[in-house]
Amino acid sequence: MNSWRNRVFCEDALDGAARIPDKSVDLVIADPPYGLGKDYGNDSDKLDAADYLEWMERWIDLILPKLKDNGSLYIFLTWRYSPEVFVMLKQRMTMINEIIWDRRVPSMGGSTRRYSSVHDTIGFFAKSKDYYFELDAVRIPYDAETKKARSRSIFVGAKWLEIGYNPKDLWSVSRLHREHRERADHPTQKPLEIVERMIKASCPPGGVVLDPFMGSGTTAVAARQCGRDFVGFELNPTYCELIAARLARVEGLAGEAQLLDEGAAS
Repeated sequence: MNSWRNRVFCEDALDGAARIPDKSVDLVIADPPYGLGKDYGNDSDKLDAADYLEWMERWIDLILPKLKDNGSLYIFLTWRYSPEVFVMLKQRMTMINEIIWDRRVPSMGGSTRRYSSVHDTIGFFAKSKDYYFELDAVRIPYDAETKKARSRSIFVGAKWLEIGYNPKDLWSVSRLHREHRERADHPTQKPLEIVERMIKASCPPGGVVLDPFMGSGTTAVAARQCGRDFVGFELNPTYCELIAARLARVEGLAGEAQLLDEGAAS
């Protein structure tokens, strides 16, 4: 019945979305091509502006029905297209946050005709007002000095002081440079720290995360490390092999996850 869980289908999400039952996943994490002409081993990122936005609308309309009524979506975007895509999604969902990911890019080089772009934009959307969100799972602990400064009697026993503060909508997390221990052979791999925060906050334990553009497989790895299931799609067979290798290294997962070639049984 749930043969689609913990699988990455090596096919286009537009072709394979029907494999996933409607209202069956808790969270969608989408990192689509940004429309910047990058090489993913195919022409998926080489559309002109009009075709790119039309393609975005097509996959959004296929994927959103897979969410449960209390489900939510995070989408990675560039500033070039985030306004149009946000409007598109706001016609279908409730926008909760615009998150700015500061990639911690060194102040070197860059254009001499504009300011250097050092961030990605992340949209956080919910399907309904009662969307799942577990703040305590992602609170950031206060350091000892801050706790000491807040030692006055009115703060004693305060939950927020003991377990930490709410992450802000500016996430300063280093991009994965070539020497980074997480780095795989993928041009736009996202850090586990970011994806794990999304999963812990917005997918209940034992829930399912759907990623229509798996890329290097970070969503799948993060899901399993957080005790959640995953399902996703990846068009490039080389990246499908990369995902399988990364999942095999996750403790307790070797032999469990399956990659299905296009046309395999659902």
